[in-house]
Amino acid sequence: MAGGQLNVLSTLDQAKTQWYHFMAIVIAGMGFFTDAYDLFCISLVTKLLGRVYYTDDSKDTPGALPPNVSAAVTGVALCGTLAGQLFFGWLGDKLGRKSVYGFTLILMVVCSVASGLSFGHTAKGVVSTLCFFRFWLGFGIGGDYPLSATIMSEYANKRTRGAFIAAVFAMQGFGILFGAIVALAVSAGFRHAYPAPSYSDDHAASLVPQADYVWRIILMFGTVPAALTYYWRMKMPETARYTALIARNAKQAAADMSKVLHTTIEESVGRVETVAVGGEEWGLFSRQFLRRHGLHLLATTSTWFLLDIAFYSQNLFQKDIFSKVGWIPPAKSMNALEELYRISRAQALIALCGTIPGYWFTVGFIEIMGRFWIQIMGFAMMTAFMLGLAIPYHHWTTPGHHTGFIVMYGFTFFFANFGPNSTTFIVPAEIYPARLRSTCHGISAAAGKAGAIIGAFGFLYAAQDQHKPEPGYPKGIGIKNALFVLAGTNFLGMIMTLLVPESKGKSLEVISQEVAGDEEEAAYPS
Repeated sequence: MAGGQLNVLSTLDQAKTQWYHFMAIVIAGMGFFTDAYDLFCISLVTKLLGRVYYTDDSKDTPGALPPNVSAAVTGVALCGTLAGQLFFGWLGDKLGRKSVYGFTLILMVVCSVASGLSFGHTAKGVVSTLCFFRFWLGFGIGGDYPLSATIMSEYANKRTRGAFIAAVFAMQGFGILFGAIVALAVSAGFRHAYPAPSYSDDHAASLVPQADYVWRIILMFGTVPAALTYYWRMKMPETARYTALIARNAKQAAADMSKVLHTTIEESVGRVETVAVGGEEWGLFSRQFLRRHGLHLLATTSTWFLLDIAFYSQNLFQKDIFSKVGWIPPAKSMNALEELYRISRAQALIALCGTIPGYWFTVGFIEIMGRFWIQIMGFAMMTAFMLGLAIPYHHWTTPGHHTGFIVMYGFTFFFANFGPNSTTFIVPAEIYPARLRSTCHGISAAAGKAGAIIGAFGFLYAAQDQHKPEPGYPKGIGIKNALFVLAGTNFLGMIMTLLVPESKGKSLEVISQEVAGDEEEAAYPS
């Protein structure tokens, strides 16, 4: 154990909230804004891709992506994200948070543009190119998870740290909404410029050639917010905790934080030698780590895994659920651009009424309720609302009851975000030692993306009707039973949350056992 706390770290923990904290939230948050836009905008355009590249005018229904293609287009970015979380999480602890942070943003910008420029002479060629670039887009997005969370946790003071990290993650909600708004605006503009009949009225004329530009514009638009924040990311100094505890340069850490906090912080050269450096004597796979943080890692990985099965199933396949409960008309009754417009409008409404408020409720209440109770409550309410959708499912699908279904469905999003979708991101950035913080957050996030992949691929097949699946799909268990399965995963998440430690109001060094609690009291007198 350490002999006390470094001056620069105690100053950070006690610092008053000031302009630099808000700048850090915006800079890190815009990365998550872009991440959410890029990950979820694909769900808006998959039906349009099916119409553009797989329509057969001799059939009574418009084209749709074949099952394997739909799964690949939807899930390939998640696979890249999982790999990126593991790689950049590890790299963030080895090379520093800041030095890796800019590279992830460049990768996201380049691959987002390249996704929109996907080329090929055949449908298979275009989709293959799109999948290639979306994998590497996901790889860059993956790096943003551990780096943004770690940077924000290491900059923040201990009183408002949870709210600051939650605010960074809350930008994801605005990214989802922005994706829907962009799709709405682009589809509305093209509908006005190139009017077309519905598919049932004229198969060929319902799909205007210009529709091929629409999905490309939507995918590429995500580069704008990312590119705007690159300069500010590069201006951020390395976090004091990395510089002092891992790079072992307390004087430099004090100098960096003196500039941004507009105060004088003194630190002796030899002072860092008396402070424990988390994980230097033992690594991730050591007995010491297993003894101190083994249950913590089990808790953060399992809860994020279970949460993302449900969360990504809901998000990526909203359009399919809305169609099957009758909130969006049958595809053949619309032209290609009208279908995109209606899907975007539905997603925007859910984001505005359920998703975004949930994130900001977490920001407002996390330092009052704590991480543990928000996560328990969120999982419990998600379970309850999923059962509320599943048990009377046939009631919700009958005419006149669709609005009730959407309201209940919106509440599951609200309590996902005012609950485990936020806290599973926050807790891993707080409870692990500095030397392993980014790595362990990356592992936890990657477990979540493994759940997201199961949700993305599994729900696509599982939700198929037991008697009349869509063309090309095997029989599934139906949406009703799929909702029961998601309710079960949420309940398991609530059980595993019992292993999650409460980190509210504590210094990072105390939570991670780098400094003893009584030593913190000496460092931060009441």
